[in-house]
Amino acid sequence: MTEAAELPPAPEQAREVFGDRFADAVRYAELLAEAGVQRGLIGPREVPRLWERHLLNCAVLSEVVPEGVTVCDVGSGAGLPGIPLALVREDLKITLLEPLLRRTTFLTEVVELLGLDHVTVVRGRAEEVMGKLQPVHVVTARAVAPLDRLATWGIPLLRPYGEMLALKGDTAEEELKSAATALSKLGAVGTSVLHVGEGVVDPLSTVVRVEVGESPGGVRFAAKRAKAARTGRARRRR
Repeated sequence: MTEAAELPPAPEQAREVFGDRFADAVRYAELLAEAGVQRGLIGPREVPRLWERHLLNCAVLSEVVPEGVTVCDVGSGAGLPGIPLALVREDLKITLLEPLLRRTTFLTEVVELLGLDHVTVVRGRAEEVMGKLQPVHVVTARAVAPLDRLATWGIPLLRPYGEMLALKGDTAEEELKSAATALSKLGAVGTSVLHVGEGVVDPLSTVVRVEVGESPGGVRFAAKRAKAARTGRARRRR
C-alpha cells in the first residue's frame, strides 16, 4: 500500500473550514502524504491523522488572527500552520520562514501549485532575517521549540504592539509560567492561553498568545534592530 492510500477522506468539518479552498486543502493533504513523507518532512505515521491533527488543528488558528495583518510563520517546516492559515484567510500577507532548503523547496512548490499569491517563502533563520524582513503584526509557530527559546526568535520580528501566536499542547500553561521572566525581558506586556476550534477539532487547539509593547525583543534587540535598519538603508542607497 502506498503512503497516499493511507490518507483518509477529508472530514465534513474541512469543507466548512476551508470553504472555496477545500479542493486546495485536499491537494495540500495529498502532497504532505506523498512528497512530504518521501522527503522526510512528516513521518508516515502522521498520514492517517493529517486532517484532524495537522490541517484543521492549524486552520482554526485563524479564529484569533486579526483581519488584514502581516504574518510570519517561524520554522514553517512543511507549512504548518502557515499554509492552512493561508487557505482560510486570503486577507493576510504571510511569510513562511524556514532555514532548510529541502523544506523551502517543498513550500515554494506548494505555494505555486495552490496559487497562494498572498504567501512568500523565505529561507533563513529568524535571527538572520531581522532587519531584512519588514516587521510583522503576528508571528505564528507550531512545534518549533520551547516557548522561552521560540520567543527569542519570534518576538524580535514583530512590529510594536504585535503578538506571537504559538500552537502548543498540554504543557502550554507550564511553558508560559516557566518562560515568564524571559518574555518580560523580550518586551512582552501580556500573555494568555486560548482554546480554539470549537466544533471543528477535538481536543481543541491550544494557542499561547504573547503580546508585546512598543519595543519587541526588549532592550537586547533594540540596538541590533536599529543597526540592521541602518545597514539596509545603506545598501539601498548604493
